Amino acid sequence: MRVRGRLTWARCSRAGAALAAVLAGALTPAVLPTASAAAGTAAAGTPVCQVRDDRLREISGMVATDDGYVVINDGADDEARRRIFFLDERCAVVRSVAYPSRPRDTEDLAIARDGTVWVGDTGDNDHSRPTIAIWRLAPGAAKPVLHRMTYPDGPHDAEALLLDADDRPLVITKGGSGTVTLYAPTTALRPGATTPMASVGQVTLPRTSTSNPFSFLGRGVVTGAASAPDGRRVVLRSYADAFEYDVPAGDVVTALTSGTPRITPLPDEPQGESITYSRDGRSLLTVSESADQPPGTRPTVLRYPVPDAMAAAAGPTGSDGPVASTSARPAAEEAGGAGDRTWPLVAGVGTLLALVGLGGVLWWRHTARR
Repeated sequence: MRVRGRLTWARCSRAGAALAAVLAGALTPAVLPTASAAAGTAAAGTPVCQVRDDRLREISGMVATDDGYVVINDGADDEARRRIFFLDERCAVVRSVAYPSRPRDTEDLAIARDGTVWVGDTGDNDHSRPTIAIWRLAPGAAKPVLHRMTYPDGPHDAEALLLDADDRPLVITKGGSGTVTLYAPTTALRPGATTPMASVGQVTLPRTSTSNPFSFLGRGVVTGAASAPDGRRVVLRSYADAFEYDVPAGDVVTALTSGTPRITPLPDEPQGESITYSRDGRSLLTVSESADQPPGTRPTVLRYPVPDAMAAAAGPTGSDGPVASTSARPAAEEAGGAGDRTWPLVAGVGTLLALVGLGGVLWWRHTARR
């Protein structure tokens, strides 16, 4: 999601806190080996089609269908952009569905086996939402149905949504240091009710060196997710890479928390927040936002070949052998990994943040006297 609006002191404070969390997590593993050797060749995706409708400049979620795509924008200010858009195979809009009430920040899409479209209204850059939402659009329905949910441990920013084998939604936080948390509703969703969620696991992304507009920060966040049509694979994406996991016996949570992903670099996409599988499951399809790109830039659907399932570098984390650097694992296993090698970096970051904080206080006192 892109932050807009007047730069207030409260917004600066929140931004500083978020940056501190990212730096504290992202700089620490910088001394450790990256997974670039295990990743595929960093080749650009093959263009499939361009989205030429001016309402679709901030595409944050996409799913492939038998006859095209379904896409959404993130928190668009323009009412005409706050819709669920259906595209044909040439990326032309053929239908759009409005929400019955204003969504807060729609970030990702998932599609069930019966064709129901799920919209994750889960974005929260300011970490201020008391609830998040899922919209369900049944096949042929005129409008989606709203379901509200709450986190057990306070607000989170989340931009990725998956469905498990029972079509239970899994919300995946955006993270910042490479570790993200999975949340799932504790009971069945009901319209008009607010359903509590529970944390069901954590995933630590492999470290890579893939080029992207946000450098190391872009490699440590999750901006989208998708399930393969046969349900046997799922993929998470960052601004830089796609991480594909095999799903044993339909258990998506186990796949993500203890599996070994195959890495597909998604180099230099302008602001990549969307990913889906092609309907034959042989390709990954992505599309980026284009709102802040040079004039005339259009969102372009890109195709990347799915890596061979045998290309995984190592077995699950729970195996007796050593854990490969590309392995996804619970965050607890990362807690003591760097040891004495990283304390100088942590100390340096702490000093830097203290200076930034002092400068902010002095600036605020200066402006308050005006």
